[in-house]
Amino acid sequence: MWRTLFALIALLSALPARAVESQPIALTYLEGDYAGTTTIWSEDGKSIVGFIAYSQHRKGERLHIQRVAHFRDGSSDEDTAEVQVGDHLRAVGGRSIIRDTKGKPIVDLKIDVASKHLSGFYFDDGKRQEINEDVEIGPATYWGPMFNLVLKNFAANAADGKVVVQSVVATPKPRIIDMEFQRDGNATVRRTGGSIKADRITLLPTVNFLIDPILQRLVPKTEFLVAPGEPPSLARFAGPRNYAGQMIRLE
Repeated sequence: MWRTLFALIALLSALPARAVESQPIALTYLEGDYAGTTTIWSEDGKSIVGFIAYSQHRKGERLHIQRVAHFRDGSSDEDTAEVQVGDHLRAVGGRSIIRDTKGKPIVDLKIDVASKHLSGFYFDDGKRQEINEDVEIGPATYWGPMFNLVLKNFAANAADGKVVVQSVVATPKPRIIDMEFQRDGNATVRRTGGSIKADRITLLPTVNFLIDPILQRLVPKTEFLVAPGEPPSLARFAGPRNYAGQMIRLE
């Protein structure tokens, strides 16, 4: 199902799209060194299926980000990103690795934004496919852990309640897809001892105004509940783990 959906998105992406190219998002908050872990829950929030180890380290205007999701079955998803921070968030490069339950990489994608190049490999139906291609990506291309920074700075970049960025997505074949963050009302996150008021922001692929309603009916939503503050904080994530479609929740 998921491969069919992404193949449809790739086909539709060849149609005329928005004329305005995405620009690097403006940064409202100062980024520095940070590390921590987050529990990964099942979709219904009743069982723990893993944890995420996250770290970011700043040196000058460069920020190195690493996020590894470890799952109980032995599989893992790992993303790293090198970005330039200052007034805006500009992607430099990074890597995405998906490992199976035996720890074997089934996707290993290197992203070189400066050279506009993708390299690595992925397995499709058990067959290894090599990647070595030039692509149209720029400093406003974000993936994996950089989405947290887009969310944190959503208010400063939103137009009509939306922020559109370019992304590199493993399907498992890597594809360049526009992704739209959209504010979708308010929500309450209930925790032991109280509750948190949050803004609901959804994330969906976007092509153009004719095609998007079709995609929105076909693709399961990725939902972020963001608690307002200085800076805002992620109260909950609900959505697919990766192209394989496993639904998870982070709190």
